[in-house]
Amino acid sequence: MFKKNYFDVIVVGSGAAGMIAAINSAKNVKNVLLLEKLPKLGAKLKATGGGRCNLTNTLSNEEFMRSFGREGRFMTQALNRFNHQDLIDFFDNIGVKTHAPDGFRVFPTTHNSTTILDALNDELKRLHVNILCNERVEKLLHVNNKIEGVKTKNSSFYAPKVIISTGGMGYSQLGADGDGYTLASELGHTITELSPAMMPLTTKEKWVKNCKADTMAKVQLRINLPKSKKLKATGDLIFTSKGIRGPVVLDFAREITPLLKKYKEVPLLANFTKGMNEEEIRVHLKKESSKNPHQNILKLLNTLLPINLSIQLCKLCEIDCEHHFNKLQGIKRDNLIKILAWTPLTVTGHDGFKTAMITRGGISLKEVDPNTMQSKLINGLYFCGEILNLDGPCGGYNLQWSFSSGYMASLN
Repeated sequence: MFKKNYFDVIVVGSGAAGMIAAINSAKNVKNVLLLEKLPKLGAKLKATGGGRCNLTNTLSNEEFMRSFGREGRFMTQALNRFNHQDLIDFFDNIGVKTHAPDGFRVFPTTHNSTTILDALNDELKRLHVNILCNERVEKLLHVNNKIEGVKTKNSSFYAPKVIISTGGMGYSQLGADGDGYTLASELGHTITELSPAMMPLTTKEKWVKNCKADTMAKVQLRINLPKSKKLKATGDLIFTSKGIRGPVVLDFAREITPLLKKYKEVPLLANFTKGMNEEEIRVHLKKESSKNPHQNILKLLNTLLPINLSIQLCKLCEIDCEHHFNKLQGIKRDNLIKILAWTPLTVTGHDGFKTAMITRGGISLKEVDPNTMQSKLINGLYFCGEILNLDGPCGGYNLQWSFSSGYMASLN
């Protein structure tokens, strides 16, 4: 297929970051090689968003960066060069229409990730990008702190510029195994602590399995540890047979999984009453009880919560849900209101990287130039996407970062 093994640019990894890096490099009249260790390109991209592919969101650059926490400012130049509108325009130019049905999350109008993957593949072919699948990179070739190419299991390929976009360890069943971290660390790069993120969580409380038919909207979660009380999140929660999941859990998991390594158990407080505090709950129950003095506690709680959850919270408080609220002992009434305001949950584990959508941690940002995405240690070596120590919540954040950083890495 190749007349020689010399190229202008070699891109390692064919996720969102890798494909756009290869495409934009080829637009700059580059002889580009894209290497992928799996049989096909974009396996993880195809699975993104449950196959619907939430590409990005409509936040301003400033709001977008704030969602990534203190490291978010690293994205400034990348977003200035390629933000959500640029991404929408890019896909429009290659034949993919997008929309934001909720005014925030941007999807292809087909709501099918195959649409995105096919368009990117077609663009790679149109630009004559050389593609090799089933080609795992085993070593980065360099001399005197300057990149020279890569060595694979089958051959060696040479280029003055190598872009590493191998992703993290999330979705390990789709081939993610952290090989990019090994390649980077062998050249002296620091890899921060790696934790699985954006995933369901297991709880100590077994009662959750009795509520798995319920999806709770606008649940507030916060961590009940002295140094982590400021960490909180709000969103929809779903009970499972062994714990919790849903958007708020996926988002918050990135804060919880590192703490599990330290504490083994992470106590949470959950508000299932859409943010009502104890006094507001007390007023609500008193008002509803006065409307119908003969209704039992279960029916009264059902004005706030689903039946299944109401039953379980009564059991936690050792209250007979057939009794009347007005006849409850004061201490039991107070305890019920307290539990309604903040229900305790205890996270005890998760299923590791096999269910994690992304990785928290990665190559230290201190060792990468945010203006170019080039390594500060090895000239000609670039990094983009999830391999870097940046991860955001659900809602198109991580894909946008992959596209923006891949685009930035392709410019120099």
